[in-house]
Amino acid sequence: MRCGLLGEKLGHSYSPAIHARLADYEYALYEKSPAELADFLLRGGWDGLNVTIPYKKAVMPYCAELSDAARSCGSVNTLLRLPDGGIRGENTDACGFAWLLRSLGFDPAGKKAVILGSGGAAGTVRAVLEERGAGEIVTLSRRGGKDYGDLSPYADARLVVNATPAGMFPHNGAQAAPLAAFPDCEAVADLIYNPARTALLMEAESRGLPCANGLGMLVAQAKRSAELFSGERIADAEITRIEKALACEMRNIILVGMPGCGKSTVGALLAAALGRAFFESDALIEREAALTIPELFRREGEDAFRARETAVLAELGKLSGAVIATGGGCVTRGENYPLLRQNGVIVWLQRPLGELPREGRPISLATDPGELYARRRPLYERFADLAVSNDGPPEETVRRIVEKLNG
Repeated sequence: MRCGLLGEKLGHSYSPAIHARLADYEYALYEKSPAELADFLLRGGWDGLNVTIPYKKAVMPYCAELSDAARSCGSVNTLLRLPDGGIRGENTDACGFAWLLRSLGFDPAGKKAVILGSGGAAGTVRAVLEERGAGEIVTLSRRGGKDYGDLSPYADARLVVNATPAGMFPHNGAQAAPLAAFPDCEAVADLIYNPARTALLMEAESRGLPCANGLGMLVAQAKRSAELFSGERIADAEITRIEKALACEMRNIILVGMPGCGKSTVGALLAAALGRAFFESDALIEREAALTIPELFRREGEDAFRARETAVLAELGKLSGAVIATGGGCVTRGENYPLLRQNGVIVWLQRPLGELPREGRPISLATDPGELYARRRPLYERFADLAVSNDGPPEETVRRIVEKLNG
């Protein structure tokens, strides 16, 4: 069976990795321009397709049959070649969003919902919410109708769903609307999955709200597509298993800690052990400035160095699946937290103060280690998802990190 993903510009897609875990059919990426679309659909050598931007509506006129979900959503994301050569259009995104709602533990029945965006994904979200008995459903869009100008009429929304590309890689940090505009919100869904935590989701986390990105939806809709392609039932437990595996592969592992605690050594060993790329923020700063860290401090001062550091972390934080060693003082700037947090798990590497080298470290040389640690400890605690002691061989520290990450 010949299956794949159809789109105009696909770049890096996780769909092949997902489908490889679901079934054993061929799954390819088909990048087609609008001029190529008709010929590929009618005469291309495929049996089943997933469809992504910008063709979820464009493929509908070529479908001899449409499922009820495709009709209600007004878009198609799965195509099946019929025995007579015709095409059937399905919408498995509806299954995906229904799964996302269940994973949030949120029942939309009778509750007001706000959908950010008016594209094909927004139509699917609306259809699922209507099917589940949601109360008023408001769609906000820059394309007309209700826009983002005055959000006060929607402050009582209980669910907020981002169905726009705002905040998607490489435009990390952007938001279609601030969550603060919806003080009564009870749950947040963002259909973006790269980065894992958009600014909207981090705002939801800070308020303690149930929230989820779009990775689970992506896997759930792929599971339903795979069932349609293969004609075989796949257990729902596979969605959770695959989502967890992909999330682990995609997340960065970020090391923070006192100067000299071993972040560079441990980071390089950890990256090698996991087969990941390794990046060291201080080394990148030195390369860009063509100066050493001590020289930068002498010539530009600490504030200028910290600005350089934040710029480097902004780019490193957009990566996926990397190991990143940061400078000891990166936690002193609060704006660095979302940059690191958006795609990563932050590990606080700890080492006895008496074992911390000070040579070549301007802040360490100028400040008593105990005093420096007393100032920074609450900052490391705020940034870190977990702490690991580096009080022995670095290989043992790597083992501890991997054990905690897998625990």
